[in-house]
Amino acid sequence: MTHTFDNLPFQPADILLPQDCDLSLWSVVACDQYTSQPEYWQRVEERVGRAPSSLRLILPESCLEGPSVETDVMEVNNTMTRYLRENRFRTIPNSMIYVERTLHSGKVRRGLIGMADLEQYNYEPGSASAIRATEGTVMSRIPPRVSVRKNAPVELPHAMLLVDDPKKTLLEPLAEQTEAMERLYDFELMEDGGHLRGWKLNQSHLEQVTQALLAIQERANQEQDGLLFAVGDGNHSLAAAKEHYERRKRLTTPEQWPTLPSRHALVELVNLYDPAVEFLPIHRVVFGVEPLKALDALCRFEPNAVMGFRLDQSLRGKAMCFPYIHNEGEGEVAILSPDRLTYTGELQYFLDDYLSKHPQARVDYIHGEDTARKLAQRPETLVFLLPSIGKETLFPTVIRDGAFPLKSFSVGQANDKRFYLEARKIRV
Repeated sequence: MTHTFDNLPFQPADILLPQDCDLSLWSVVACDQYTSQPEYWQRVEERVGRAPSSLRLILPESCLEGPSVETDVMEVNNTMTRYLRENRFRTIPNSMIYVERTLHSGKVRRGLIGMADLEQYNYEPGSASAIRATEGTVMSRIPPRVSVRKNAPVELPHAMLLVDDPKKTLLEPLAEQTEAMERLYDFELMEDGGHLRGWKLNQSHLEQVTQALLAIQERANQEQDGLLFAVGDGNHSLAAAKEHYERRKRLTTPEQWPTLPSRHALVELVNLYDPAVEFLPIHRVVFGVEPLKALDALCRFEPNAVMGFRLDQSLRGKAMCFPYIHNEGEGEVAILSPDRLTYTGELQYFLDDYLSKHPQARVDYIHGEDTARKLAQRPETLVFLLPSIGKETLFPTVIRDGAFPLKSFSVGQANDKRFYLEARKIRV
């Protein structure tokens, strides 16, 4: 490993890339997307067929609580082992990969693939680590993900780290130097996922990245409480990797910790100020409820809640207004003098209480207003539409409050999420 990366939380890795297969069938979207749209995953299943695919190496989040989850996890691990035995991967040693993702909108999002040092990551609120979570971690969601990882010989990343680089010193210069790099892949993604290209950084590019990261780190230490990277996507995935590493540490001596493969996690690093990085709201869809009764419960739970259409215009700017939709209509609930700083925090406080008292109900977190509106037409379904947040508030909020509430924002639409492609060995 290049010695200049030794103290940085983002480093080169031995990256595995699939070979001798159709990359457009290999690469599928992050497992935590389309959880309430099983038809999406069915289409992917039919499209992939029997071809080698990362679809066989992941467990969609909608399956994590299924009746056959243990069998599914075993099948995933067995397929990983088989792919390794069949030389399905080639190794790009001690490398970083510069990537350009053309989104369905036509915008190009730049990224850098490397590995994050989990010793320098902490998802606990109030952490002073260099890498921090951006949303509250639901601890019940960690064990199923650890169970997928604990016997897995390889990992496939969908975690995205955001770096606060307004002067565009890290990634953007690489875009001008791709002619001097080895192109590794260039292909179309399925299901309106756009296009993906990747280049291997040479030694001079790695040194360039090192110097840029050291300068950003120095500024972070001086001005941002040491916060270098914020997790933009894959908070729970990275938290599971951290927990898996901590378990491995308990089974080994401290002298072995620096060389444990589980100490690192493969991630994509993206500039917060990339124009293609858009913060979109994540809407709440509540299933298994009578919408009018649930709305009445919200108004009783929040003593300052009123139906928004009755709200005096002079008070509207002081209230949090929550548009809602169900199959018999739509409207708005406004909460005067809210107790919490964010829309998601205020609504989630009610939803957590409501779900605890109505076990037949469940909530899903949906990217895209169009998808949320379609789901609202189902019976016994209530949708709350939430506003977006300004991405310039991300680092200050994480520094001040520890994290945003669960599912406060999304980096792009569901089909803009990271697609699986690269892998890394996490067991010797």
